[in-house]
Amino acid sequence: MKWFKRLLIALAVLLAIAAALPFLVSLNDYIPRIEQEVSARLKEPVSIKSIRFTALPLPHVAVAGITIGKADDIRLGTVTVTPYLSSLLQSTRVIRSIEIDSPVLTRKGIDAIAALVKSESARAPQQPPPVRVESIALSNVVVMLDKASFGPFDAGVRLDSTGAPEDASVKSQDGKFEALIKLDNSKYLIDAKAKAWTLPAGPALVFDELTIKGVATQNDATLDQISARLYGGTASGKMAINWKAGLRVEGNLELSRLELQEVAAMLSPGTRVSGKLDARPVFSAAPVAADQMMKTFRLQTPFNIQNGALHGVDIQNAATSLIKQGSTGGETRFEHLSGHLLVEHGSHHFTELKIASGALAADGRVSVSPKKELSGRINAQIKAVGTSANVPLNVGGTVGAPLLYPTGAAMAGAAVGTVLLGPGFGTSMGAKVGNWAERVFDKKR
Repeated sequence: MKWFKRLLIALAVLLAIAAALPFLVSLNDYIPRIEQEVSARLKEPVSIKSIRFTALPLPHVAVAGITIGKADDIRLGTVTVTPYLSSLLQSTRVIRSIEIDSPVLTRKGIDAIAALVKSESARAPQQPPPVRVESIALSNVVVMLDKASFGPFDAGVRLDSTGAPEDASVKSQDGKFEALIKLDNSKYLIDAKAKAWTLPAGPALVFDELTIKGVATQNDATLDQISARLYGGTASGKMAINWKAGLRVEGNLELSRLELQEVAAMLSPGTRVSGKLDARPVFSAAPVAADQMMKTFRLQTPFNIQNGALHGVDIQNAATSLIKQGSTGGETRFEHLSGHLLVEHGSHHFTELKIASGALAADGRVSVSPKKELSGRINAQIKAVGTSANVPLNVGGTVGAPLLYPTGAAMAGAAVGTVLLGPGFGTSMGAKVGNWAERVFDKKR
């Protein structure tokens, strides 16, 4: 009887294998046809490594090794599609879930997805839709933006019966960033939070805390509550993004007690300035594409910096030494530095500059070209016992190596003063007279 029992067990195993075979078979023979149809739809080359249908734990199809684009602009590790089997014979097939593992997206891939979504949304609606998806989950996502990257993070979207998103979430795997988006009538409520988080694109600013709340529609987003703690100070403001007729970004911030040294070096490499910054920047941009943002970026703000230093240049030494070939190196410490900044077309224009530092007072204007070249004029007033001299200085060099040199009138006046009254007092008075004469003739011209 034992042999009979063993035979029954063997037959049961064979029957189980035979029953499972339809759910474990490879569908690789269909790959070329699927690649061709999807490529025609996306207008991009598509490659698939394998397709398999599995019955457990729920019947699903797993598609592995998907690449899209000539330069693999989109790479997907494994896509698992779980349908409701009962809906496969109905007019609308319902997908319980789509799970995408280890997707890698480049900027070009993101642009291609946006273009596809735009073209699909412009199509006439079908009644009923041929396929309806209930949820999409992404894990281990990495977004590659030129030299920067964002990720890995996980994301998920739940969709309603019409295919519109009900809610979505994004969460970095290190727990430093999380964003939730929920449908509220015809708008989406945005709530994002971050701690010890580094900005993934642009300057690598680190936020101790960041909170963003706002509202989005299909055409725009209004982020009316932005607050952050960073670099010993705070930032708060608003921002609006519109993409209906081309991308446009505009907003304003209020910065308070921001330690400037590290921030300035990141925003403008080579810049060396320290101190506590207060500012109220207003900014806007209207790029043709997202990677052209900085080419159309415009910002203007008054600013006030307390108890800091300009590193790489000594204004007082340049004004007193009057070296014809120019003075470089050293630093200018100050109690107060204020002015107005305009950033446009990649250039920085500092106007209404005022510097106060003990025996030194200065005013003027300085411009920084897109190539980091300096130009402008600084009027330095040096105070000494019983006298003072106002010496005009031209600004040259680069952000990394600034240069201050006296104007021709100042040099000529200083030479005459030295001859008539001797070095020291005569030089200072001569430079002052030269500066006065230069201003008089400039006004006449």
